[in-house]
Amino acid sequence: MAKSAPIDDVPTHGEGIRLGQFLQLAGLVDSGGEAKEVIREGDVLVNGEVDQRRGRQLQVGDIVEFGGRKARVSD
Repeated sequence: MAKSAPIDDVPTHGEGIRLGQFLQLAGLVDSGGEAKEVIREGDVLVNGEVDQRRGRQLQVGDIVEFGGRKARVSD
């Protein structure tokens, strides 16, 4: 059985955050341009499903996966 990646909690301090911004905040990508590219390519999962909307509004508890890493939106 494959071990799943640990999930890092990334605080957004109760503020809404968009998917592209969250990828940067969580350190999953280095730039907004990189975020745009990996989202467009379908390489990003939100709650286990591909999401190609860079402007998707994330909620507390959402889990974003990219590059073998996972990050959860937290307060």
